[in-house]
Amino acid sequence: MQKYSDRVNRLSYSQTFVMSNKVREMRAEGIDVIGLTLGEPDFNVPDNVKNAAIEAIHENYSHYSPVPGFLELREAISRKLKRDNQLDYAPTQIIVSNGAKQAISNVLASIINPGDEVIIPTPYWVSYDEMIKMMDGKSVKITTSLDSDFKMTAEQLKAAITPKTKALLFSSPCNPSGSFYTREELKSLAEVVAEHPEITVISDEIYEYINYEGEHVSIASFPEIYEQVAVINGMSKAYAMTGWRIGYVAAPQWLAKACDKIQGQTTSGPNTVAQRASIVGLDAGKEHYAYMIESFKKRRDLIYNLMKEIPGFKVNKPKSAFYIFPDISEYLGKNLKGNLIENSDDFAMFLLNEAKVASVGGISFGDPNCIRFSYASSEENIIEGMRRIKDCLTQI
Repeated sequence: MQKYSDRVNRLSYSQTFVMSNKVREMRAEGIDVIGLTLGEPDFNVPDNVKNAAIEAIHENYSHYSPVPGFLELREAISRKLKRDNQLDYAPTQIIVSNGAKQAISNVLASIINPGDEVIIPTPYWVSYDEMIKMMDGKSVKITTSLDSDFKMTAEQLKAAITPKTKALLFSSPCNPSGSFYTREELKSLAEVVAEHPEITVISDEIYEYINYEGEHVSIASFPEIYEQVAVINGMSKAYAMTGWRIGYVAAPQWLAKACDKIQGQTTSGPNTVAQRASIVGLDAGKEHYAYMIESFKKRRDLIYNLMKEIPGFKVNKPKSAFYIFPDISEYLGKNLKGNLIENSDDFAMFLLNEAKVASVGGISFGDPNCIRFSYASSEENIIEGMRRIKDCLTQI
């Protein structure tokens, strides 16, 4: 008798973690592998945040917090949204969760019934499709490509909407492409959404600060759809607080209440010490963390220029986040050193085994023609990693 639920059988393992685990295994065997897989800043947590956490420990913040998070933190998030995004959200419209992933999951659990459709443009973050499956929903994928800078158009969005459409889920800035939508592009999408008040937009803005060539705009800033948008953000990326697990959703009051209800029956409120530290982190403002963004931009330029020289790679210059997503379709269907490369996952495994450089294949991102590299790593690793790949493919 099968013991697993159908829900478990529907899910796939995160390819990001599959590859990072392989890197750990190879390193444990003494193999020199350069890992460019995980979307995790390689900076330490800023001192202002660490000091606030230490103070919170001494002040005995060791008991349960309210389910939606401490009021003081939700007030700090409200200030941040007003200061940085010109968005008005009351603390009661904000739910703090154990990372942005839980915030997205809470929203989906609050609105999706079996068979409901959620539109996601490709490429997308690996967990989007799996979370939709978990809620018994159906992903409707809008195909984009390097030629469109991996962005959907309003016409594509309009064509994808059906009577079963319940939500649009996307990230801007985008993991894995490093693209972001301009104000004009978001306005055109908002005009389509406004025609369908039954649709909720889940706007993942976790990479908001890591933006090199333009202003970040939230789709919630368009008043005609403000009541239809759930803004997702958190402390992991710009604040280098990945392990602290603080994310949040800012949403219409009805949706915030639903997320509160869901979270109250799953995890309750997130880590209390991390919450208190996040108040200080948010109030410091993005200028306090500009040194990380400047470093990421330098690495972006470095990996882009080196990758342009790799045979068979087609690449655009990412404008945000810390990923680059080259098209490697030239190698698909070929036999490389006895390895048949049927898709980008095969190609990523080939690079791991032959060049000892770890990336993530694009299938789990919804694009079998591309692979993702994270440049949240040292310049030395980036230079050596690109050299190894170039040498490996040049020999072929």
